[in-house]
Amino acid sequence: MKMAVKTIEGKASGEITLEDGIFGLKEIRNDLIHRMINYQRAKARSGNHKVQTRCEVSGTGKKPWAQKGTGRARAGDLKRTQDRGGAVVHGPVVRSHAIDMPKKLRKLAMRHALSSKAAEGKLIILDEAKAKDHKTKPMAANMEKLELSNALIIGGNEIDVNFARATANLPRIDVLPSQGANVYDIIRRDVLVLTKEAVNDLTDRLKD
Repeated sequence: MKMAVKTIEGKASGEITLEDGIFGLKEIRNDLIHRMINYQRAKARSGNHKVQTRCEVSGTGKKPWAQKGTGRARAGDLKRTQDRGGAVVHGPVVRSHAIDMPKKLRKLAMRHALSSKAAEGKLIILDEAKAKDHKTKPMAANMEKLELSNALIIGGNEIDVNFARATANLPRIDVLPSQGANVYDIIRRDVLVLTKEAVNDLTDRLKD
């Protein structure tokens, strides 16, 4: 499939041919995209929530009263879950929340995410993502020319420093290098913007 290429100022800059197997899938697998997003979000969780168990609660291990004859229930210490200041039973512990997903399915989910943006007409190709200076005002004007108010911009292996600084203060505009492209960030923004270098990088990364 062919798409028009634009400059950062919104002017025409030729055409580019996109791989149908990456950007032109016919039946979009939303279930696969959803599964990939769950995989990413679960893997991003820190999992550092934790409670203290009986062996970790501060306190003496001395037996508080006699086993028999007091009329009270048996107790070996005062660090039980029913004691004030005692442990928490079955509480959360430090663990990984990551789930498994085969690499082939992860690549396929990325293809469907890219194809969904292309099918919706929300894919824009730029010749390059560079700025003459780091000023936000001219960059905001360029975003208006491109009709971008909620977008993810994916550049090449390295993002131009001036471009990164100029877009840093623009709300709902995210910028990522091509190796950082992922399904979650693509779906969470309305429009996907790729540079020609990003298209080549993603094609090499996702081709069979």
